[in-house]
Amino acid sequence: MNKGKIKNIFKKNYQGWLFNAPLLIGLLLFTVIPMFVSFYFSFLETDGLTQRFIGFENYARVFSRDRTFWKTVGNTLTYALISIPLNLVLSYLLALLVNRNAKGVKTFRVLYYLPVIIPMVAVGLLWKDMMDPTYGIFNKFLTSLGFDRYPFFTQASTSMISLIFMNLWNIGGGMILWIAAFKNIPSTLYEAADIDGASAFQKFYKITIPMSTPTIFFNVVISVIGTLQYNGTLTFAPRDGRGVDDSLFMYGVKIYWEAFNRGNIGYASALAWLLLILIAVLTFILFKTSKWVFYGDEE
Repeated sequence: MNKGKIKNIFKKNYQGWLFNAPLLIGLLLFTVIPMFVSFYFSFLETDGLTQRFIGFENYARVFSRDRTFWKTVGNTLTYALISIPLNLVLSYLLALLVNRNAKGVKTFRVLYYLPVIIPMVAVGLLWKDMMDPTYGIFNKFLTSLGFDRYPFFTQASTSMISLIFMNLWNIGGGMILWIAAFKNIPSTLYEAADIDGASAFQKFYKITIPMSTPTIFFNVVISVIGTLQYNGTLTFAPRDGRGVDDSLFMYGVKIYWEAFNRGNIGYASALAWLLLILIAVLTFILFKTSKWVFYGDEE
């Protein structure tokens, strides 16, 4: 494509380019450039001020000399393997519950979705107070019923369970996606099933679930990407987000901790790129194994 054609394209679409300019500039400054800078830093021993080229030593250190690396990997995978299916199933069932023409159902949809719009930092601080072992509202409720106080994030054995429970707060976001998927299912399919005498369970199993598989696949991919990067414990967990006995020391928290608490920006960059590679591999596997997804009338 010559320069003349490029100029003509820009002249014809300059208004669109101008509207998109803030997004493109932000993407360039805060995503693309930092990515290349972090890749460069991953081969350095640097604290951001001084630097020394060390090649692949940061990557070798991850697997050989870092005693907390596998702890963070184990915590992150444990959290992902439990949290992702649980959130998907509960948000799906919640969407089924509110996907009906009942009086006041729209109000319940709004109420279930409201927690999603609250910033993550505010949510973390809110739950930190609610789960406080002394004055938290949950323990006050438990003691009022005659039960013992629950330790939540003050003990290693209960920290992960408490975190998974806390993040059920956001299932309203998944609910909206499921409802959108349900609205796109042709009503004629259910009408034909009614004529054939299908039960409610048969319609759910033979129509609702298969027709929802594109949204299921989308939610799984997005959940895997988001969960592996999770660092929300920084706002509420003890020991700067690591939790008691490193019980909540997630991979995303480790990247932050190495970069800003220890000043090992080069090593943190190497950890970040390893995470990117892992996410890319898992995403590739998910797409390669997505034959179960039904996209409509496929030849």
